[in-house]
Amino acid sequence: MDEYLFPPPPVASLPVLAESRRFPVGRIFCVGRNYAAHAAEMGAEVDREAPFYFLKSAHAVLHSGETLPYPPGTGDLHHEIELAVAIGAPAFRIPAAQAEAAIWGYGSALDMTRRDLQARAKAKQRPWDLGKNFEGGAVLSPLTRAADFRPEGQRIHLEVNAAVRQDSVISDMVWSIGELISDLSHYYHLAPGDLILTGTPAGVGAVVAGDRLSGSVQGLAAVELTIGAAE
Repeated sequence: MDEYLFPPPPVASLPVLAESRRFPVGRIFCVGRNYAAHAAEMGAEVDREAPFYFLKSAHAVLHSGETLPYPPGTGDLHHEIELAVAIGAPAFRIPAAQAEAAIWGYGSALDMTRRDLQARAKAKQRPWDLGKNFEGGAVLSPLTRAADFRPEGQRIHLEVNAAVRQDSVISDMVWSIGELISDLSHYYHLAPGDLILTGTPAGVGAVVAGDRLSGSVQGLAAVELTIGAAE
């Protein structure tokens, strides 16, 4: 007798550069307003007391190079290029100085956003889920093992139709990777398979059907996306 009433969804996973085995994805934690210039362009300020987060589900995972149909319910789809941190060891209530031991690897990511829905939620002081957590809303590159990449001041940039939209360095992040992992570990039992999208620099903007996006964190695999017609 089958254990389930219907087949469970397949495990979301990401390819790993130069390896055959894949990285299974659990939770996706996203950091809000982690670049001061981006916070300013959105009419907000950075909360210097503590970072804040929103989540995307594994259903949001889309592989680099695929096409995202223009999502339903929005007329203002935005791009946000980010550094993704992949967790590979349990972490609970750890100090920032020990956070590196929990990191499995890194990748480039796009946090796609239904900006009009997010703005509507903000205006009503409601959660951002409709604006942020939707199918294909987390576009991810193949991962690079932590041993092969050390985050310092690398360039992070995004082009839309070969025109640069976002261009910064990851050292401009308000909260460091270690600080983010430590902070999250005081609220969650972080586990292998978790991802942290560490925030986006200034320059976010709208995309439309037919646009081609390409971006990366220097030294990591690029993340590429085509915006398709609405379904």
